[in-house]
Amino acid sequence: MKLTAERLRASARCSAPASVHAPPVSAADVGLLVLRLAGLLLAGHGAQKLFGLFGGAGLSATGKGFEALGYRPGTLFAALGGASELCGGLGLALGLLTPLAAATVVGVMINAMSVSSSGGLWADKGGLEYPLCLSLIAIAVSALGPGRLALDRPFRWGRGGWWSMAVALGMGGIGAAIVLSLKGVTL
Repeated sequence: MKLTAERLRASARCSAPASVHAPPVSAADVGLLVLRLAGLLLAGHGAQKLFGLFGGAGLSATGKGFEALGYRPGTLFAALGGASELCGGLGLALGLLTPLAAATVVGVMINAMSVSSSGGLWADKGGLEYPLCLSLIAIAVSALGPGRLALDRPFRWGRGGWWSMAVALGMGGIGAAIVLSLKGVTL
């Protein structure tokens, strides 16, 4: 009889709806959301390049700037960079396809670091501080997962982990290497 009662209690616990036992949103979830919101700054930066929003130069003028940096055709690479910043930043902020969004951010920021590396570390001297910080944020969010306040939460990749971080680093590095190998080559 005692064994039957224990089985019934265990069965009742297992059949209870998951929402009843769902933990409340934690400080870590809110902290990850705040960290992910850095993606909005990057998305805004992409919108400056693509559409001239927020006081940006727009695609044509940004393309000329890319030409001066050795990316030819400049407009194509400006569009690629702007779209990567916009989509990667929004994906990171929303917690949507987080490993891919993080890979996009890492890839475009490696290119930004390659352009600004001669300025040293600090941004006030034209250094790589800003793109390095955004890369580290993307890698951390990919490793930790976007948290409960993310669109990815129901999916396996929404939990973070080594594989998610490897996707962000690997795909971001490969994408950056491809773009950097084309720098200086007229397409």
